[in-house]
Amino acid sequence: MKKIKINLNKAAKKKLLITGIIALITVIILCIVLYIGNHEFKRFFDRHILRKEIVSNNVAGIDISTLENPSIYAYSKYITILSKNKLTTYSNSGSKEYEHEISVSDAIYASNNRFLVVAQKSGQNLYVISEANLLWQAEVEGQIQKVNVNKNGYVCVTISGGSHKTIILTYNPSGKELFKTYLSNTAIDADISNDNKYLGIAEINTSGTLIQSNIKIISIEKAQNDPTNSVIYTYNAESNKLITDIKYGNQNKLAIQYDDGISILHEEKENQIVSFKDNKITFASIDLNNYSAYTNEKSTGLFSSKTQVILKNNITEKENIYTADGTAKDIKTHASNIALNLGSQVDFINTNGWLIKKYVSEREIKDIVIAESVAGIVYKDKIEIANI
Repeated sequence: MKKIKINLNKAAKKKLLITGIIALITVIILCIVLYIGNHEFKRFFDRHILRKEIVSNNVAGIDISTLENPSIYAYSKYITILSKNKLTTYSNSGSKEYEHEISVSDAIYASNNRFLVVAQKSGQNLYVISEANLLWQAEVEGQIQKVNVNKNGYVCVTISGGSHKTIILTYNPSGKELFKTYLSNTAIDADISNDNKYLGIAEINTSGTLIQSNIKIISIEKAQNDPTNSVIYTYNAESNKLITDIKYGNQNKLAIQYDDGISILHEEKENQIVSFKDNKITFASIDLNNYSAYTNEKSTGLFSSKTQVILKNNITEKENIYTADGTAKDIKTHASNIALNLGSQVDFINTNGWLIKKYVSEREIKDIVIAESVAGIVYKDKIEIANI
């Protein structure tokens, strides 16, 4: 009889364990469903359970001088400050890491992965940096208008001035100039594909009564031997549509932002994925990894509103939506991160539509810089650092 009693106890414990596991799984599933579908529950869970909310003055910071008019940028896991021809790099804890002497006063930037490009706006000087290393520098003829770098360190530089309206210079990661592309129209943007095979150029022709926007796709391999015959194809957009930005994603799909929407160009076929005409868009960006982001504002009362951030996958066209209380003042995007500036609050979200961090301040935020794993919240006298 004693042996039977022991077996019964074991059976009861096993049943209790199974019941507990089932109950735990049920609670977890319920929490996930509520987190995804219930805005109020999601906000409570983020604030009190996941502790995603951070408060101003409780994070690392960098003091800045308004008299020096510093230029501030973020890349990789660093915050950079350019002042008096000195580029100083700070870690995500606010400590000074590196310094580079560069001849740049009015800077334009581009970054991708571990690469940072800094150039003199409407000037000739160009620098490519990776952490402690100044990888290479160049002095170009003409006036630099824009720079871009892909994840492998290939750089393209848009230059105006001279006999051609625009010249695009393309460099390899070691700083060797691969070729020049001469354009008779004005280049708006240029980008290099992730596999280093193609250079995409957006240009506009304003000589006629209507604006004509075009995309040129150039073979980087062919351009090194025969630049004049390196154009794979030219895509002509609808008349009077203005291109503002382009960005390569996976599968060599090129995202194009127009003044009236966002399209994907692939193998000479264009597919519009967002129309600004059908939506009350407040901000939009394609500067993300394989995603487009745009916001719209919805009134919830006489003096209240909500901002929706719609994140659309450029390949599958699946949408993820994040909703925040308040009106967006601005958005900043980079890699898979989006910073939604709500005035004295910043919601950092990813392309899945999930909140990464919520930053709350008592002061009005002047600006935000954002990179792969760090963001800087900029005030007149200080930069506060949020690790994302």
